Amino acid sequence: MLPIGFTVYGQPATQGSKKVVPILKGGQPVMKGGRPLTRAVNADPKLGQWRQQVAEVAQREYPGEPYLGPVGLRLIFTRPRPKAHFGSGRNADKIKPSAPPWPISRPDTLKLARAIEDALTGVVWKDDSQVVCHTLTKVYGERHEVFIFVKPMLEDPT
Repeated sequence: MLPIGFTVYGQPATQGSKKVVPILKGGQPVMKGGRPLTRAVNADPKLGQWRQQVAEVAQREYPGEPYLGPVGLRLIFTRPRPKAHFGSGRNADKIKPSAPPWPISRPDTLKLARAIEDALTGVVWKDDSQVVCHTLTKVYGERHEVFIFVKPMLEDPT
């Protein structure tokens, strides 16, 4: 059933950045050896909801069993331009010549891709280790969205 391509609308969440938080019991930190015990959690609180949204759209587009072979993954992340990229007054709909052509600010494409890979695990492929080729792109557009294209890698790489 591969290749498939589909778009997921909404602001993507990143995966990969962690923050350390104390382990609590009864509202108080759990202590050991005079120090609070901690655990690492994903820094983006929207990650779970974003991965679920991606998985739901993927399931509609790819209702079969997860693919078992090697795959190539192309992701195009689109985001709207900041207002500062546009002129003012009668030029409010025109992009300033000084506006950058590519979105080089955070988040980075690898952290965005990790969230997509994990969301597609068990839906499109069995394990994200099957992704042997990545093409990741960030562009400016009308709204937040990601275009996802998955294809089987049938050719011999040698």
